[in-house]
Amino acid sequence: EFCARNDYNFINIESNLLFYNLILPIKGLKKLKSNQRIGPHNYEILSILIGSLLGDSYAEKHGNGTRISFQQEESNSSYLFWFHKFLSERGYCNETLPKITTRLGKKGKIRKISRFKTYTYSSFNWIQEMFYVNNVKIIPQNISLYLSPIALAVWIQDDGGKFSSGLKIATNSFTYEEVNFLGEVLRNNYNLKVSVHKAGALNQYNLYISKYSIPNLVEIIKPYLHPSMYYKFNGYI
Repeated sequence: EFCARNDYNFINIESNLLFYNLILPIKGLKKLKSNQRIGPHNYEILSILIGSLLGDSYAEKHGNGTRISFQQEESNSSYLFWFHKFLSERGYCNETLPKITTRLGKKGKIRKISRFKTYTYSSFNWIQEMFYVNNVKIIPQNISLYLSPIALAVWIQDDGGKFSSGLKIATNSFTYEEVNFLGEVLRNNYNLKVSVHKAGALNQYNLYISKYSIPNLVEIIKPYLHPSMYYKFNGYI
């Protein structure tokens, strides 16, 4: 389960984000039109959506609402299935397991991808509008409000990887200013030692979390990690 603790109170941030400290059973959502799926959505759901959008997921407008698409390489299928189970049990997507499809990657390499989408919600529109400008994903200026421990765990499971004695977060698609800003958020919110490194391609940058901060990072996010992702933490788990 993502929710290892239930010590969160009801919160209202900027009149957009509604969190509940209970997991509510939600059935039959597929039969409702998007403008009838109005929320509020609980803390765990919104946290994993925010974290996943910092990583590999994307939000797309569909009719009157927005749906979130998740994908992982075949090697991470167990993580994606776990993710899918969490959302499907709460009525946010259908129960059909994500299928593995193939596509042609860079230099003709065959990639095997697992993917699934949530149902469409008009109450997700603000999330799409927060993360996209002219269909380009950006880092919201208010991301520090939403980067909870669960969101951080999902982000690192999506885009994190062990690098030297520390951990790298692949932020290649964002500008230097955005990556630097994310580093500031991690320093301010979680007291992590973070630096920005060139990613090896023109105008691409990664975040690097120092080995001295890995024990602190693990303490923060371990309750929300899938065991298949423990390898990313250089033996600290």
